Amino acid sequence: TVPADAAAPERAPVPDPATNAAAAEQAASSLTPGVDYELVRGGQPYEPLNGKIEVVEVFNYICPACARFEPTFSAWKARVPADVRVTYVGADFNEQWSPYARAFFVADSLGIVDQSHTAMFHAIHLEQSLPGEGKKPDEAAVAAFYAKYGADPKRFLADMRSFSTEAKLKRARQFMIRTGVGGTPTLVVNGKYRVRGRTYEDMLRITDQLIQIERAQIEPAATTQGAP
Repeated sequence: TVPADAAAPERAPVPDPATNAAAAEQAASSLTPGVDYELVRGGQPYEPLNGKIEVVEVFNYICPACARFEPTFSAWKARVPADVRVTYVGADFNEQWSPYARAFFVADSLGIVDQSHTAMFHAIHLEQSLPGEGKKPDEAAVAAFYAKYGADPKRFLADMRSFSTEAKLKRARQFMIRTGVGGTPTLVVNGKYRVRGRTYEDMLRITDQLIQIERAQIEPAATTQGAP
């Protein structure tokens, strides 16, 4: 439990433009395509960038590997500079995964993911109060979990089965196909780079370097747009 008066992690400052080019050059020289990342031909971000650098985590709450990655990724996410936007994308590879992908998209629409994200992993993998892999899916139990975050379980369950949620699942599947995601957790930077890596820490090291490369490309574009 985090104390109520605990200071929030400090986000790293956005590097100044003079630093970006050198950092990008160094990052590019230290990465090997096909080893550290896969380039997505014609890749597009999941959401409009709006001047941000997007890091997507394709995940599912039921995924044991995602549960192991979550503490490391959450700590990294808390420290990224303000020009980086972390976006979660729920994967529904099979019937057991589907309720959790649906629940994520509903929780996201209600604005309660920040409060519930880690707790959902704990409920499945530590407390085992929700069905894990190999167990019968229980949409009602998943919906009831969110009552402690202010959601009405009946309404939440109905939203899990709604047309809007189906559309979000379809969009997530399309993004995964487009970027070549075949498992979780997977990180994708700006829709252009699918991160590889040998360990979770290695994945985040590679992601940091890809962010530097993308940041250097944003700065010249912004300068050009602002020119008279």
